[in-house]
Amino acid sequence: MNQSNQILLAHGGGGTLMHTLIRETIASKLKNPILEKFDDSAILNVRRTAGRIAFTTDSYVVKPLFFRGGDIGRLAVSGTVNDLAMQGAKPVVISLSFIIEEGLPLANLQKIVLSIKRTAKEANVFVATGDVKVVQKGGADGLFVNTSGIGFIPKGVNVSSHNAKLGDAVIINGFIADHGISIMCEREGLKFQTQTRSDCAPLAGLVGAILGRIRNIHCMKDPTRGGIASALNEIAQNSEVSIEIDESEIPIREATFAACEMLGLDPLIVANEGKVIVACPAALAPDVVQTMRKHRYGKAAKIIGRVTGKGKPEVILKTAVGGSRIIDMPYGELLPRIC
Repeated sequence: MNQSNQILLAHGGGGTLMHTLIRETIASKLKNPILEKFDDSAILNVRRTAGRIAFTTDSYVVKPLFFRGGDIGRLAVSGTVNDLAMQGAKPVVISLSFIIEEGLPLANLQKIVLSIKRTAKEANVFVATGDVKVVQKGGADGLFVNTSGIGFIPKGVNVSSHNAKLGDAVIINGFIADHGISIMCEREGLKFQTQTRSDCAPLAGLVGAILGRIRNIHCMKDPTRGGIASALNEIAQNSEVSIEIDESEIPIREATFAACEMLGLDPLIVANEGKVIVACPAALAPDVVQTMRKHRYGKAAKIIGRVTGKGKPEVILKTAVGGSRIIDMPYGELLPRIC
């Protein structure tokens, strides 16, 4: 491959090559008046005299960079947007920093930047600032992405993993475990009759639709690494409640379930990147489900359980055969490099 078609160490050296890369390959595709100033910081004109700001940061090291249903760019924007949305915030701006390994094809970087552009547009956010660093061959496995995000929390919204209440219904917006299984199959070259696709998606629109109709939502949590087992345990611990979920009500695609069985994986601890767990008063649950199902990312929404007790934090699974077992917090990372 021609050196002009791939990233060189010199692209991170602060000179002409770096400025050309930033302006022509990245900023030209993400352009907006704030980003185009190319100052050391973004200056935001915040015309809000009240309300709270949500702020988050994350890094993305997924392998491979491209997978069925997405890529590292879509993942980075979606993950940042979703972290803000889980607090009930409306995402507004994100930052974007690339750590690039020398030798990465420029065409791959361009595809990822275009994916970022499309996902940011879908999520109604814009890239306000960013950075590029280039490391030597073997130093970054292609590309790592770091993002931060800022969003505004509307008045009257109080969503937190600490707020689950006795009697709350527990809802999820669709099929679990698709992302982790998609990454595993892509990475290992596994082929099934029906191929799984990542659920990677920005959920700000879905969350906004829910909160626009029903303000009394107690808790939202995205079940990423560690799957719904980790997310539900975090809610139980932070809210000091016990949660019971019904195995037969948890939506999972046949292909994903079959892949989990073949690989010896528990789908409850496999990562998701386009899912939200909601805890709300039981009386409001049907309205939440109906609202979710009207949105493209909530078509398979279901009530999967309930908050059953106050005190001892635990998650109990009612099995399809009528038994029950405790779902523990996963000990470590089941599938590394999935986000």
